[in-house]
Amino acid sequence: MTSHSNSPQAGHSITNGNQAVEGTEAVVTIGPIAHGGHFVARHDGRVIFVRHAIPGETVRVRLTDSGESSRFWRADVVEVLEASPDRVPHFWKAADSVASWKRGAPPVGGAELGHISLARQRELKADVLAEQLKRLAGLELATEVEAVGENHDDGLGWRTRASFAVTSKGRLGMHAHRSDMVLPIKEMPLALQGLNDLRLWDLDLSGIARVEVAVPANGSRPLVLLAPEEGTSPKRLHSIASQLPHDISVAGFDPVKGEVQQLRGRTWVQESAAGHDYRVTGDGFWQIHKDAPNTLVGAVTDYLSRGGYLQPGAAVADLYAGAGLFTAPLADAVGVTGTVLSVEGSPGTSRDARKNLHGAPQVEIVQGRVERVLHQRARSFDSLVLDPPRAGAGKVVVKQLMSTGPRAIAYVSCDPASFARDLGYFHQGGWRLESLRAFDLYPNTHHLETVGLIVPAA
Repeated sequence: MTSHSNSPQAGHSITNGNQAVEGTEAVVTIGPIAHGGHFVARHDGRVIFVRHAIPGETVRVRLTDSGESSRFWRADVVEVLEASPDRVPHFWKAADSVASWKRGAPPVGGAELGHISLARQRELKADVLAEQLKRLAGLELATEVEAVGENHDDGLGWRTRASFAVTSKGRLGMHAHRSDMVLPIKEMPLALQGLNDLRLWDLDLSGIARVEVAVPANGSRPLVLLAPEEGTSPKRLHSIASQLPHDISVAGFDPVKGEVQQLRGRTWVQESAAGHDYRVTGDGFWQIHKDAPNTLVGAVTDYLSRGGYLQPGAAVADLYAGAGLFTAPLADAVGVTGTVLSVEGSPGTSRDARKNLHGAPQVEIVQGRVERVLHQRARSFDSLVLDPPRAGAGKVVVKQLMSTGPRAIAYVSCDPASFARDLGYFHQGGWRLESLRAFDLYPNTHHLETVGLIVPAA
């Protein structure tokens, strides 16, 4: 068995039978990108999913997951032997795989494509989307992944929200990919400058398990959420809060129960999009990219309006509605003679939607699971907006949606695999994909967002 200090060269076996140990190194040639930010390589007949690579490169990798019973192994690049012309210096030392492993530790997650030029990143994301559509929906379609916003040249400074762990020494940190290891950080280049200006990495966060930060793109008051470790006293939470600037709201929260406890200021933030202001409580969902809300609202309303599916007097629904990002512009479009059903499962976020839409009598807000709400009584709609979590809507919900008789569905998705799977369910029910756009709302990561217009085939 090969040790880390005696790495095999290309063509040499890294296994003893079917076994290999984590930390073993090998030289491989990188194949295509796979869903999830990995690149496919093969060694000794074994598939290895490699992070921090580019197709066509020859690299030395370090195995990070090589269980005997695993169908495939996972690895990080530790040395680039033959580089792609699309490789660029990584903008973030903590997320740079080669530099991190030279220091003896893995990189933090969250910027796994930061070594690739932005243009090539978008091409690779388009490849993933096309592959998922073909494999799961039987659809041959190439879709450009569009850059968004005015300052998209470097793919930095776009995150309005970030989640952090805390090291054993009480310092702000982030997890390595698929690991419990927490690595300290001193910057977050993907985030807005306002988040970096908080300098949370300078604080002693002992007693805190997790930190969530929301810095609205409209410049309104940021919110820091502190999730305490078991046994941490309220006095300790207030002590940490006192170290933050006085114009910052601070709250304690329980991520399991979804409970938020005010420490200072507000327990919510104010966001703005499409001519509306939105209250979003605690760690309630809001699009992360500063330009995402307006981009997605524009894409959805353009699809529905141009197709004649969103007119004054229409009956529409916003499913998995969150705090009402799409509900408000839908209400504007249908007017007081129309109706909008807004369904959200999270009680806290649904309460936000009630506050945000209290002045729109044409809106009915229902808190509950989408499948249960649709099952409770028969409903019919002219059009629907569907923005499910990463897992997608699923077969049951897709069937229910088709039975409500809409003329069109605008499906917003942050995961090409679940979107393609659900699109396959729509195809089975006699529906088709009319149009599709894809947006690079997560530069320097493998994630992307799609907006699809789905209509009855007939």
